[in-house]
Amino acid sequence: MLNSRKITVLQVIPGLEAGGAERATVDVAHATLAAGHRAIVVSSGGRLQQELKAQHILHNVASKNIFNIIANAFWLAALIKKEKIDIVHARSRAPAWSAYLATRMTGTPFVTTFHAAYKGTFFLKKFYNSVMAKSDHIIAISHFIARHIQKNYGVDASRIAVIPRGIDMQVYDADAISEERKNALKTLWNNKSAPIIIMPGRLSPIKGHELVLQALRSVTQDFICVFIGPDQGRAKYSEKLRELVNAYGLQDKIIWMNGGDVPAAYALAQLVLSPSQVAEGFGRVPVEAQASGVPVIATALGATDETIVDGETGWLVPAGDATALGYAIAKGLALSPDEHAQMAQKAKAYVRIKFQLQQMCDATLEVYKKVAKP
Repeated sequence: MLNSRKITVLQVIPGLEAGGAERATVDVAHATLAAGHRAIVVSSGGRLQQELKAQHILHNVASKNIFNIIANAFWLAALIKKEKIDIVHARSRAPAWSAYLATRMTGTPFVTTFHAAYKGTFFLKKFYNSVMAKSDHIIAISHFIARHIQKNYGVDASRIAVIPRGIDMQVYDADAISEERKNALKTLWNNKSAPIIIMPGRLSPIKGHELVLQALRSVTQDFICVFIGPDQGRAKYSEKLRELVNAYGLQDKIIWMNGGDVPAAYALAQLVLSPSQVAEGFGRVPVEAQASGVPVIATALGATDETIVDGETGWLVPAGDATALGYAIAKGLALSPDEHAQMAQKAKAYVRIKFQLQQMCDATLEVYKKVAKP
């Protein structure tokens, strides 16, 4: 826990829409308040703003324009002085540059969280990414990310704290999901009785929707696959997926949802898919699925070997391999009720040991304690 004196922590993030970084921002702000300290968040706002109990200051810190970054640095420096900020915590690169400059101007301790293995070999791109490694202490959301930081930025391990994302297990407790919530989804799904496969995630080529459609062509068992997520303006990609559904003869097998009650969807699912085609820094879907007692199938990329016990709580398949994915789906659908229940229990036990929300918050507060000035 933090020192006994009351401190003020400022978290800076582009927005508060859906996402792991945004959710962690809200959770850590609430944990900071619960520990008796003051929490402020600067962002452009978004859906999660309504959940935030901490002080929120609307400001556009997302711009990558160098002049805006510098202007934001002076704005943040003034805010640091006005609000007597003790620690600044940045969770994205553009606001991190402004925060870095502001904290150097004011002598304020600076923390960053690496939420992804930022790509870029070109000098300017790598320099832009490097701000996340310029802080006094770095939080990596997985060991995969920690290795990436050390390899690409030469950071000593002593400056890195590996803190996996935590989730609220009560939210994903399938036994606590009411029949009303589940029935509402069943109605949306036309009360179809086939085993349910769900794939939560925005419609994006990197998430693997095309691969899933290719894999489902080979699955002979009865099933319904529900894609849950917005297209975020990718209308052409969304249309392409629908054309593939028709071309593959899957019209009666696929249901589309822009969003909705994902915990209730987990509670109804036989399998959850997370076939990302790029290495994710952590990936909340596998952890949420297992907390709900649902076996998950994911690609063996990034941190998935840290969130899934292959063959025990789910399955890992090679990226881009539709045949392997189809085989894993068929294997998951073929589980007997007892086999499914055994995997469910192992999955729930695993994530409850490793990915509790309180563990993430406590570890983050320990980083704050480490960098805070006496």
